[in-house]
Amino acid sequence: MNSPLIDEKGFYGDFGGAFVPEMLWPNIEELQECYQRIIAEKDFQADFKILLRDYVGRPTPLFFCEKLSRKYNARIYLKREDLNHTGAHKINNTIGQALMAKRLGKRKIIAETGAGQHGVATATVCALLDLECTVFMGAFDMQRQKPNVARMKMLNAKVIPVISGNKTLKDAVNETLRYWINHPETYYLIGSVVGPHPYPKMVAYFQSVISEEIRKQVFKKEGRTAPDYIIACVGGGSNAAGAFYHFLKDLSVQLIAVEAAGLGTHTDQTAATTVKGSKGVLHGSMTLVMQDKDGQIIEPYSISAGLDYPGIGPMHAHLFQNRRAQFLNVTDKEALQATYELTQLEGIIPALESAHALAALAKLSFKKEEVVVVNLSGRGDKDMESYIKTIDQFSKDEGYR
Repeated sequence: MNSPLIDEKGFYGDFGGAFVPEMLWPNIEELQECYQRIIAEKDFQADFKILLRDYVGRPTPLFFCEKLSRKYNARIYLKREDLNHTGAHKINNTIGQALMAKRLGKRKIIAETGAGQHGVATATVCALLDLECTVFMGAFDMQRQKPNVARMKMLNAKVIPVISGNKTLKDAVNETLRYWINHPETYYLIGSVVGPHPYPKMVAYFQSVISEEIRKQVFKKEGRTAPDYIIACVGGGSNAAGAFYHFLKDLSVQLIAVEAAGLGTHTDQTAATTVKGSKGVLHGSMTLVMQDKDGQIIEPYSISAGLDYPGIGPMHAHLFQNRRAQFLNVTDKEALQATYELTQLEGIIPALESAHALAALAKLSFKKEEVVVVNLSGRGDKDMESYIKTIDQFSKDEGYR
């Protein structure tokens, strides 16, 4: 399993590595020593691929958006990760890591979640594989993602509210790490391309099925091996890592990563790490972090719980630093506008995270025959409470047609 751009110590250029308390080092060392051997085993690969096909429902479709294409003067496709079982890309990674945890003899799984999709995916796979599941979730996120909290509980997961900080994703990760230190017998199933090595590499690999399918589907639909653009939202960045993975060394493909600007990058209510961040250690890896001059984390903000994170994964920090990917940022309002545009033009309700990627279409200029793939990482069921509040504001009078 040779991930692009990463060295043997888990660094993507200046970013990555494993910066963990001494109590956690045996867990990290065990993973570093075992994960490549386990993933390379034929029975592991067989189990993983069968579950992706028969349980998740892969491959997910690549859908041509006729009306969006007409509006933005390009050939626009959506990679429909929203059609996966549990409603997002997160299930790809949770299946891979849960299978690995079982091979390591771990029966108790812990996880963090922001928007709730990773928590739901983890609880789902734990139910399937007979594993004990505990999910840490910020109390504020629990309020704005009530459907996913209910789903986790239905799946027999224990959901622990986190009341520190902003009570969002960053705080959930902090609390999960604290628990892991005190319960090293558990397996921490990280949901994004963040954390100490080898987690960013592993998660990117498990999500790389997205770009593997994109390559085949673009060839079938367009007669070419790669699109001109791939657009994906970035909080920690697992869906973007998966969508970019097989195109990282193909310089003909423009990679567009979209962060959450919140109320605007000119305010302190934002989660745009590449605008506001600097090099530092966050949750076990060296990356770009929103921090003050003393290294204290600056609380992020986004309407999207899944993008409300004060950093990005080390792979994305490297892609930003060496300019392999172009990083844009999208405000809450722009994301909501993109939601209603897709809903009214194509009949698809996206997750708020995915809506940020869709909003990038209005910020780019395309040539008529260019092929653009937007990774629609999740569906909007979980965000209906937010959407209900904005239906009158973003009505058909916006003129999307």
